Formats: sequence, C-alpha cells, structure tokens
Amino acid sequence: MTFRVALTFDAEHPDRPSTPGVEERLLDGLARHDVRATFFIQGRWAEAYPDLAIRVARDGHLVGSHSHYHTRMHLLKAEGLRSDIAAAEAAIQEAAGVDPKPWFRCPFGAGSNDERVQAAVRAAGYRHVGWDVVGEDWPIERTAADVEASVVDGCVTHGDGAVVLLHAWPDRTEAALDGIVRRLRDAGATFVGLDELPLATIPTLPVWAREPVAAMSPSAE
Repeated sequence: MTFRVALTFDAEHPDRPSTPGVEERLLDGLARHDVRATFFIQGRWAEAYPDLAIRVARDGHLVGSHSHYHTRMHLLKAEGLRSDIAAAEAAIQEAAGVDPKPWFRCPFGAGSNDERVQAAVRAAGYRHVGWDVVGEDWPIERTAADVEASVVDGCVTHGDGAVVLLHAWPDRTEAALDGIVRRLRDAGATFVGLDELPLATIPTLPVWAREPVAAMSPSAE
C-alpha cells in the first residue's frame, strides 16, 4: 500500500511551556529525513522570528497564513477580519519572502465553519485548510510517544491524502518526528506539501467540525 501524507505545522507563539530552539530542531529533522511539509505561519510570529520564517521557505516547505494575532476569528467583526488577514500576509511576505496565498488556517479551527469568516478568507484570496488527523501535541501531559501514535495510527486509518495537524513549538512534536516519519514510510507513505495534493481532496474543515464526536474543539488547543 502506498499513500500520501501532508504534515502541516502551525508556527505560532506558544500558549503553553516550550523549550527554546524547538522550531530549529524540527526544521533540522525535516531536512534530515528529506520531508517537505506545510507551515501555517502566524504574522506576529514571523515578525518576531524572521530568520525562522525565511528558513521555512528556503528549506522548500510550503507556506500558508495562520492569521496575524492568532485570535478566534469568529469573534472579529468585518474590518477586524480584513485587517488581520492583510497584516498576516504582509508580515509573512516581509519575513519569509513568499506569498502565503492561497493557504489559510484559522487559529484553533475557530471560524472554519462560519460562513462570515470564510467569506472574508475567500475575499482575501485564500482557501481555508482543515485537517484529517490530529497529533494533539499541545497538552503538556502528552508524550512524544502519544503524539507519534496519534499521527501514525490516524494516517494509516485515513489512507491516501491525510492532512495532519501539528505545531512547530512543542518539544514532544520535535521528539516524535523521527518515529512518525520512519513508521509511516515503513507503512508505505510518501510526504508531500498541500500543493502536491488534488485541491478537491484537501479538507476545508477540521475533523471536529465534520464528525459527531469532536476530535478537537476550538477551545481545546
């Protein structure tokens, strides 16, 4: 069996304890394994860490937008939505030297199933990207082994074209990467950027917005 997996990382200011240098080591690990991924970059994070933002692009990873302030976008009014999306785009272009369009991910997935938010996303030239598999790497009680198992089992169960949600800042994500890549490759996976998948197969909603039992709610991340 062969199947494609799109690892996606939200690169943002962490809201839980994080170890310095995690993002650098994560990028080192992706380079070591020759894995191309997709990074949804928060605008303010790009402003704070321009060297990391430009490295993401120079390492060949696909870049998308993760908003500017990392707020729950359904709470913003129309002008707030427009200005946040535009500010993120400008910051990412300035820091990383690439245009994040058409890839956009709402923080926490909040607003992904809100037509008002999505109309603003589309008007700015973006397409919202959800996910099929959740690494659930943000709770501090989770271990690298937990994250690895969630990703591997979820991708094998999903099959071809699984879009995986991970984050660039948890140390357990960095620690889980080797096992994720090795075990999925052993199972027949190849790793691709979102732009290497048919557009029609890329989810626009997170799994919690598609399934009766929430895999992750907007308040969980």
